[in-house]
Amino acid sequence: MIAGRREDRPVFDLQTAVAESFGYTSAPGQRASEVLMRRYYWAAKAVAQLNQILMLNIEERVAGSQDAPMRPIDEFFLERGGMIEVASDDLYQRHPHAILRTFLTYQQTVGVRGLSARTLRALYNAREQMGAEFRQDPVNRATFMQILQEKEGQTHAFRLMNQTSVLGRYLWVFRRIVGQMQHDLFHVYTVDQHILMVLRNVRRFFIPEHAHEYPFCTQLALTWDKPWVLYVAALFHDVAKGRGGDHSELGASEVRRFCRDHGIGKEDAALIEFLVREHLRMSRIAQKEDLSDPEVIQEFARRVGSPRYLTGLYLLTVADIRGTSPKVWNAWKGKLLEDLYRSTLRALGGAKPNLDAEIEARKEEARHLLNLHSMLPGTETALWKTLEVSYFARHDAGDIARTRARCSATSRVPSRWSRRGPRHWAKGCRCWCSRPTGPISSRASAAISTAPASTS
Repeated sequence: MIAGRREDRPVFDLQTAVAESFGYTSAPGQRASEVLMRRYYWAAKAVAQLNQILMLNIEERVAGSQDAPMRPIDEFFLERGGMIEVASDDLYQRHPHAILRTFLTYQQTVGVRGLSARTLRALYNAREQMGAEFRQDPVNRATFMQILQEKEGQTHAFRLMNQTSVLGRYLWVFRRIVGQMQHDLFHVYTVDQHILMVLRNVRRFFIPEHAHEYPFCTQLALTWDKPWVLYVAALFHDVAKGRGGDHSELGASEVRRFCRDHGIGKEDAALIEFLVREHLRMSRIAQKEDLSDPEVIQEFARRVGSPRYLTGLYLLTVADIRGTSPKVWNAWKGKLLEDLYRSTLRALGGAKPNLDAEIEARKEEARHLLNLHSMLPGTETALWKTLEVSYFARHDAGDIARTRARCSATSRVPSRWSRRGPRHWAKGCRCWCSRPTGPISSRASAAISTAPASTS
């Protein structure tokens, strides 16, 4: 009706008018359209939960899996057909501690695909069990920390906890941002989904199978001894959105309380609080300030204080930017963040920049990219000898590799450039490489152009 045409989608342009027609009004820190869409996502989530239970019931009856043999896991749970089954329908009423243990068991049991319809129904019926007493129970707090500190499975466990509404009922502060939209130029997900996306991105830094996505982040993650510290920071970094005021400061206050209630040590708690409070600063400095200004670097180094804090902030910043939208991250932002990280690390260590070592590291990474795309080892040497040092100082490993790939379009250099000096050779190489290349070179260049740069 408001669109004046056939339109059944709550598109962005119509949300404000639709919200006002329902009587919603803007509040401090939240627009009327955001209130409407939050109610919509809560309703859609409830429908999805009931629909999943219904569909699993139908699937079990059609496939006959309800008659499949059950394997005991422990006193509370069984496994049947790759799904976790509760030992009894009233398990959570008799043993409320088993609610969070469901997701720990899901993490720890090999070959499990999800929760059965019976388990989902039991969790749905146990909503009233998850009150203030449940949240303050020391056993439940210990179980929640164990989920965070497991070696693997955090991404799937927390998504399942959010899907079943257990996460919002245990972390009451998280419940306030479930389904909350962010009407800005960057975020395309609701706040809860954005947080879980950031958690997933941080988790991937610690998985060897994903090392090719963010080589530099994976390299830093190998030196990080407590991944769960970053997981907690990811869970709380945007948890105070929509309240009005600085959500970073409000989030730092919330995570301080969480750390105190869950027995997290002072050093780890201080680091987590710092990451939540400062999670926007590194991105802002990298994109809006002059990174060649020593004062900018020194001021950021003073605020960070130590290499450990710097590394944690860098990993969280990369994960955060990647979690806002599939289109927000690019190589330029990655390069700026990595340059800021390296410059600040040198400032914290008091060491002068070592240009030769930096150039050799870029060359080595470029060789690695070339090898990944079947370029013969050693063929880059002749070209690199003709380029000046400034070329390697100005370009990252991805650019260097792409130059070599494009230069493979022909077996020799045009003679009009070969008789002139190195400076003209470098100029000629760039002009020559900009010309269309043959099919093999095009594939090699395109492959390397899609390869992750050193920051990603």
